[in-house]
Amino acid sequence: MGEKQIGILTSGGDCAGLNAIIRAVVLRATGYGYSVQGIRQATNGLMADPPQAIALDIQNVENLLTIGGTMLGTTNKGDPFAYPMPDGTTIDRSAEIIAGYRKLGLDALIGIGGDGSLAILRRLAQQGDINLVGIPKTIDNDIGITEHCIGFDTAVNIATEALDRLHFTAASHSRVMILEVMGRDAGHIAISAGIAGGADAILIPEIPYTIESICSKIRQRQDQGKNYCLVIVSEAVCSQEGELITNTNVLGQCRLGGIGQYLADKISFCSGAETRVIVLGHTQRGGIPSPLDRLTASAFGVAAVDLIAEGKYDRMVTWQNRQVVSVPIESAIAQYRKVNPSGTLVKTARGLGICLGD
Repeated sequence: MGEKQIGILTSGGDCAGLNAIIRAVVLRATGYGYSVQGIRQATNGLMADPPQAIALDIQNVENLLTIGGTMLGTTNKGDPFAYPMPDGTTIDRSAEIIAGYRKLGLDALIGIGGDGSLAILRRLAQQGDINLVGIPKTIDNDIGITEHCIGFDTAVNIATEALDRLHFTAASHSRVMILEVMGRDAGHIAISAGIAGGADAILIPEIPYTIESICSKIRQRQDQGKNYCLVIVSEAVCSQEGELITNTNVLGQCRLGGIGQYLADKISFCSGAETRVIVLGHTQRGGIPSPLDRLTASAFGVAAVDLIAEGKYDRMVTWQNRQVVSVPIESAIAQYRKVNPSGTLVKTARGLGICLGD
């Protein structure tokens, strides 16, 4: 079969389970007699001269299974086809990345990323004749063709635990607790954690809401002798007027965030309830990966190396119907997956009497 040199990189936002993928890739590649190069800081490592990479073997990955983040580092800035320069201009640095791949003597590249990262990596692969295999990761779980993306389950666990803890302090002080979670444009974290954590109201971008509907739920619970309420909201939920709530930092970077406080002010005015806001933020990306994320990461890593052994490229591994199958990267990233307003989880939430704001 011959020895192959495999490169692996993590791109885009970090999440739990990335190191578990790296470990699985190295263990499986070693079984084939292949060698693995870990590329630092995603495509930035390939742009560097010389390319920034480290040799990975069983010894330096054996303890990675439970470690959060990514040992290789990552970036979610700087499209290599329009790379921002200090003077405000942009240049195309794609040729430098392809040259870095060649300098490392790689036969194939495993790219771990979300839809944006995989789209860029695929474009690079087509331009530079790079043998690419993709692995989906994102806490947002919004890649449509796979049932699981690495990092999502851990993020849901963290949000659920937060709701579990908030029950007690909310009841003790007769407060409305509003938990703001990540998820970008999709409400998967909010709907899943909201059901699992016993939220009274779940707000997601896919379902329009009114403040009055939430306040009606609060009053209903008060009439039942329940003096507190838990609300979970996805960061991309808009104001009642349909505007995204964002904040801009001192560097001029605009980020989603602030819908929790917006709701708190509106709910207090509407219902008279005392409110508190908890923004989980990047805690959802960190920490020890859940068993499901470790399991899926291990299966994806093994399957990715098997694709390389079979000479099957331009494909992404996915979890479908209790097994790993590969699909063309192009079709995988073409299907963006939001929460289905008529789907099982939404029906479940409604069946449990949870307010969805509409």
